Amino acid sequence: MQSPARHIEDCLARIARHEPGIRAFVAHDPQAVRAQLAQPAAPGAPLAGMAVGIKDIIDALPYPTASGSVLHAGRQPAADAAVVAQLRAAGAVVMGKTVTTEFAFFSPGPTRNPHDRARTPGGSSSGSAAAVACGFVDAALGSQTAASITRPASYCGVVGFKPSHGSYALTGIGGLAPSFDTPGVLARDVAGAAAVHAVLAGPTPVAPVRAACPPRRIGLCRTPWWDRAEPATRQAMHLAQKAFATGAEVIDLDLAAFAEGAELQGRIMAYEAAQTLAAERLTRPDGLSPVLRDMLRAGAGIDRDQHRRNLGRARDLRRRVADLFGDLDLLLAPAAPGEAPLGLAATGDPIFSRLWSLLRLPSITLPGLTGPAGLPVGIQLLAAMDADEALLAHALWAESLLPAARRPDLSDDAARDHAGRDG
Repeated sequence: MQSPARHIEDCLARIARHEPGIRAFVAHDPQAVRAQLAQPAAPGAPLAGMAVGIKDIIDALPYPTASGSVLHAGRQPAADAAVVAQLRAAGAVVMGKTVTTEFAFFSPGPTRNPHDRARTPGGSSSGSAAAVACGFVDAALGSQTAASITRPASYCGVVGFKPSHGSYALTGIGGLAPSFDTPGVLARDVAGAAAVHAVLAGPTPVAPVRAACPPRRIGLCRTPWWDRAEPATRQAMHLAQKAFATGAEVIDLDLAAFAEGAELQGRIMAYEAAQTLAAERLTRPDGLSPVLRDMLRAGAGIDRDQHRRNLGRARDLRRRVADLFGDLDLLLAPAAPGEAPLGLAATGDPIFSRLWSLLRLPSITLPGLTGPAGLPVGIQLLAAMDADEALLAHALWAESLLPAARRPDLSDDAARDHAGRDG
């Protein structure tokens, strides 16, 4: 078995060789990485030798936390975020800070999709997803307010786990919309996500979920936005339904009663973001991207009474979705409209996760399926609120029925082939 030190050195070598073309990290210091190895993990540490990346809205020493914004460039935290402290105490090795979109919204960073560098890796946890896909790290912290774990996981072909809202500590993490902000994990497989979850879901680590558990009944949710699903996603959903039906009952679920969910999530997010980023919006608006400025302006235009009504409608939808799980163990839904779109000026459409973020449900995106261009297309599984461990057990079962995830070609030939497109 490879020693933790040897494994970390292999990760460092991959980063040194391939990071210039991928740009998954905003800050990475090999000396700081090796300094952690000089302090061996405690005996029995559950994540001993696990290489992890930290999204750059999360404080992790010795690195600054810029949150993808020129306004926060060089901002040096005084301590690790709580989740980073938990990872280190469990033996994980922080490899650096991964790229985020500006304040974890939509304005993209420099990261390229490892499967095709002319395409977006998604957002906002773009660097975390790309770093995992490339094998730079074993797992990485991300966060989701709308679709910021699910979409990058689908586009980059990795597992993306968003726990139930409120599951992980938020201390030391830059926020956008408190009603939805949720730290989560991107990993190579479900077992890796489960191992990290077992460390972060409470003040002390517990045994991770290791046993697969077939669900009894799965609700197939094409969602009210099915007309925006591309052929790649339609095919992925069909293949997943077919695979899962070999061991569970899969029934069609009508979500027409939740059709307002996506718009409602956007309005609540805009209002809360206008509060969260009030200092930047009111004193340094020229330092914000146009897309973020527009969202904050719209949020500031929502009056307080309307926001309270929106929150009430969200609570009502959460009560309704809880009723669905009386007869269902899982929901199966699209993770993204299709393969990662061409171009780097945008991060893709978050439509297929807005409702689930509004409902605060635990979600896991599984890779293994591909579209017509040979690029990853994920599918999304969801469970009832606070049924995180059950979701992970069901995901281990589902993972075994899907094809193995395709890894990006990082050979020197592939890098040269993309050199002209990388600019």
